[in-house]
Amino acid sequence: MYFCIHFFKMRTTLQIQNLKCGGCAATIRKGLEQLNGISAVHVDNDQSTVSFTYNKEANYYAAQKKLTHLGYPLIEDDNSLLTKARSYVSCAVGRVKQNNET
Repeated sequence: MYFCIHFFKMRTTLQIQNLKCGGCAATIRKGLEQLNGISAVHVDNDQSTVSFTYNKEANYYAAQKKLTHLGYPLIEDDNSLLTKARSYVSCAVGRVKQNNET
């Protein structure tokens, strides 16, 4: 008896808040790429969007939670002062790491 399991990957694009620069994008990419089941992360600064591929609904929600934790909530979510402050810290960290890599 053989069992065949197919894994379907889904792709989504989310519009987020507080995305300002390449430092923000670097932090978002790195943060999402560390999550299980998330791949092919692309951040578009001009459109304030992040796209990624995921293989389970739980991974999708984990990515949303990670974005909020980093300071980049979805456009329809609350954007408190604390969340905005997190985005500035994430941005600064991303810029430093970006400069160190070049």
